[in-house]
Amino acid sequence: MPPPGENRLAVLKSRLSESRGWRRPALTGGLGVLAALALPPVYLVPLLIPAFVGLLWLIADSPTPTKAFSDGWWFGFGHSAAALSWIGIAFTVDAARYGWMAPIAVAGMAAGMALFPATAAALSSLAFGKRPLNAIGRVVVFAGLWTAMEWTRGWVLTGFPWNLMGTVWAWSDAMIQLAAVTGVYGLSLLTVGVAAMPAVLAETGPGDDGGRRRAAVPVVVAFALLGAVWAGGQARLSWAPDETVAGVRLRLVQPNIPQALKWKRELRQEHVLKQLKMSKQPADHGPPPTHVIWAETAVPYFLAETPELAKTLGRAAPPGGMIITGAPRTTPAGTVPKRFWNSLHAIDSQGRIRGTYDKHHLVPFGEYVPFRGILPFGKLTAGRQDFSPGPGVQTLEWTGLPPVSPLICYEAIFPGRVADKGNRPHWLLNLTNDAWFGFSSGPYQHFAASRLRAVEEGLPLVRVANTGISGVMDAYGRVLHRLGLGREGIIDSPLPAALGGTTPFALLGDWMTIMVIIMALVMGFLLTPRR
Repeated sequence: MPPPGENRLAVLKSRLSESRGWRRPALTGGLGVLAALALPPVYLVPLLIPAFVGLLWLIADSPTPTKAFSDGWWFGFGHSAAALSWIGIAFTVDAARYGWMAPIAVAGMAAGMALFPATAAALSSLAFGKRPLNAIGRVVVFAGLWTAMEWTRGWVLTGFPWNLMGTVWAWSDAMIQLAAVTGVYGLSLLTVGVAAMPAVLAETGPGDDGGRRRAAVPVVVAFALLGAVWAGGQARLSWAPDETVAGVRLRLVQPNIPQALKWKRELRQEHVLKQLKMSKQPADHGPPPTHVIWAETAVPYFLAETPELAKTLGRAAPPGGMIITGAPRTTPAGTVPKRFWNSLHAIDSQGRIRGTYDKHHLVPFGEYVPFRGILPFGKLTAGRQDFSPGPGVQTLEWTGLPPVSPLICYEAIFPGRVADKGNRPHWLLNLTNDAWFGFSSGPYQHFAASRLRAVEEGLPLVRVANTGISGVMDAYGRVLHRLGLGREGIIDSPLPAALGGTTPFALLGDWMTIMVIIMALVMGFLLTPRR
């Protein structure tokens, strides 16, 4: 027990810093696991406080940036291994061929993702040492560098901005409204800064009651700022209209087809017939649908090569409307080289393909194999040949619908890269197939990321998933309709209207992120008085 008057947090900080051998990486990795429990679908947000306070203490007392890098790496490894464990499930769909790779994939992904918090930790150590920063300055600089590494992660090696720290607030409509101004990265900076701020309470010595009261001030201010963001979000939502697009009613079809059965040759026709039947069901309430939407690769055929199937699908389209579905696409017969795309087609009631979108942001190892010449295995999806990327983000216009930006699969996780700034859409459409990841945290994390894109862009987002989670979100990220994971069913819903103007983040994008990061770093140094 510490002696009377001793700062218990200072004692705990000292014990953390003195940990040696295997205990230090085990402890730091455990802190990362705590932080992962704040993410969807668990949302134990208070656990971020011990996680980031402990990490900041370790970084602040690291003798060298190299040691800080090691601490940050183990934190990131524990965090990513826990948060991305669902990746291994994709390798068990064809367990005979790829099951052995599941633990390697999870560990390898976690090791790579850990490089970003490790770099943030090393840079923080350099900043702390180059100019003596007080405890408050350390917290703010660390939060800025963490956010900078999150933003970098969204670009490096095609990018993977999954589970950005701001995502922990996806359970709260009010909290995520900040993303309309700063994007999710601003929400990440706020979250890390507030969670780490209690670290300053360990900076006072024994019997220094006045110092402890002064140290508590920035902690109170930090949590008050969090409350202000919530209050501002509540105010924004209280003014939000509930407008919809006249004459448009969407039907979302979620067939719940297991991934292990989806591409079996003898079952493909049955899968299509099932979705046709669901598409033609009478509406339980409200007017009938004007447009029907299926999930990513819902049609396991090349529609351009099967015109009769396209006509059959067209019969499921409402009169004057369309059926929108995911399907693979290929070059015409005899074309050399043969190419394939993961695509989306809009088909009218006559069975004519009126619009096509090709996915441009492909999943490494899922849709193509990087360094195929030296790696001895194929991609996880059906077929031996890699998919080709499409031309990029597009705004398309289809009969009876406002201009739309289609997004396939994880294209919806990239902040600032879901809508054409020069030709703004009026809504976002995300077709996906999360059946690869079973009943895991993956689909919940994917759904949460989609909500944040709606808030950032000020655009409604419609999400159609094979096994869930499907839903309709308005331009404020509020979930109006939702069909849960592992359920079969349909959603009939009007299309929410877009905001009247453009959000600050939609207008500035990455420039807004850069400004937020620079402001945090400058503030961190300014908060430290000159000696």
